[in-house]
Amino acid sequence: MPDRKPLRVLIVDDEPLARQRVEDMLAHEPGVEIAGTADSRPAAVEAIRRLRPDLVFLDVQMPGGSGLDVVRDVGADAMPATVFVTAYDQHALTAFDLAAVDYVVKPFDDERFEQAFKRARRLVELQEVERLRGQLLAVLQGGDGASAPPAPGTAPSAAPAPSGGGYLERFAVETRGKVRVIPANEVDYIVQSGPYAELYVGDRRWLIREAMQTLEERLDPKVFLRIHRSVIVRIALVDTLLRGAGGDYEVQLKTGAKLRVSRSRREAVERALGITN
Repeated sequence: MPDRKPLRVLIVDDEPLARQRVEDMLAHEPGVEIAGTADSRPAAVEAIRRLRPDLVFLDVQMPGGSGLDVVRDVGADAMPATVFVTAYDQHALTAFDLAAVDYVVKPFDDERFEQAFKRARRLVELQEVERLRGQLLAVLQGGDGASAPPAPGTAPSAAPAPSGGGYLERFAVETRGKVRVIPANEVDYIVQSGPYAELYVGDRRWLIREAMQTLEERLDPKVFLRIHRSVIVRIALVDTLLRGAGGDYEVQLKTGAKLRVSRSRREAVERALGITN
């Protein structure tokens, strides 16, 4: 769209070459304006407040503090959409998964960067930054996310917020450059997979970037049940509750899939299935 406002981007990294790498990548994207750069926590905070960018690529580790320290200083309610840039592998990113549109791990390739950028641009254009700010605030209140549930992930897509304060009715997922809408009531079960949540729909599997805790809160509890810290299942599909050796439990779905039940959630599963002792 020729009349679309430029997306104003701030690049924050203490390494000059890393800043240049991001800037070079953005040079290939139409409608992007580099609002500025910063090389430290104080400089990042000042630049975000002064320049008010639409999107910030924010280094996780910098002199004087982390990326989340920048978020604390600015305030979650005033942060632009954020993509974290980090040298950590994905297993060390629990604290950041909930707090960002996406993240890229150094050294990132062109495809991964483009994926993260396009997702960020889409969320900015859809005005979903407010929902992300709420997730940022939840991370900060949880203390760097150390006690937060393992998150989502950064998938090529995220579950849209339900309208009217109701439960989540559909998921938007990307595949081959297209957005596909998956009705929630067609999802068999959801499994956390590192920084992703995997939606299992029949013999298909779709990835979204959303925390299991968030999904549990946003899905209708009469339809979906969290049976393990990393598994949510559609209750109507549960066929059998299986007890294994050592007191472990599984549910078997009508599709034949077997999913582990954590001991702490066994009673909730029994209640949902109408099982009485």
